[in-house]
Amino acid sequence: MANFTGFSGSIDLRVGRRLVWVGNAAYPMRNITRVHTYIIRPRRQEAVTQFVTRAAATAAIVVALTLLAALPAAFLSGMGGSNSGFGIIAFVWLAGFGLGIYFFVNMITVATAPARFVLAIETSGPSTALITSSNPQHLPQLASYVIHAMENPETEFQVTVETLAINPRNYHFGDSVNMYGGTGNVGVAA
Repeated sequence: MANFTGFSGSIDLRVGRRLVWVGNAAYPMRNITRVHTYIIRPRRQEAVTQFVTRAAATAAIVVALTLLAALPAAFLSGMGGSNSGFGIIAFVWLAGFGLGIYFFVNMITVATAPARFVLAIETSGPSTALITSSNPQHLPQLASYVIHAMENPETEFQVTVETLAINPRNYHFGDSVNMYGGTGNVGVAA
């Protein structure tokens, strides 16, 4: 499971014939529920916490397995047997060290990922298209173009933009609101 935090590439954002095309994905304009810009931020604190938790668990397992492997070796060496537990102990420590490096790289990848200003095109289903630009002022202008096209179905345009492929578990996407029940909801309370 690799935790890639971001990949940018160029794609075409095209509007025409009541469809919004983001690269090869087509979104019918009637299904678009929201077009907005915002900043997504990496979950840096969670990445560090997850690294510390995983490293501590790995260290505890390595120590426990070392002790378990050392007991029969100590028992056999007291009886004049060979010390065959050393190979198992070395393997356990190398595996633990390798896991530690893997967890550290994952943490660094998330911790050093930049915050991104994005244009999101959301649909009535679970689909969301994220578009980014090296020029943040460009995205609100693109949002207004898409909104204008939604209001005026005969509008057509095409522009090359950057897209962003991210692991959603590594980023904050704004407020998270859970509502239970259907009456008396007043919004987000601070």
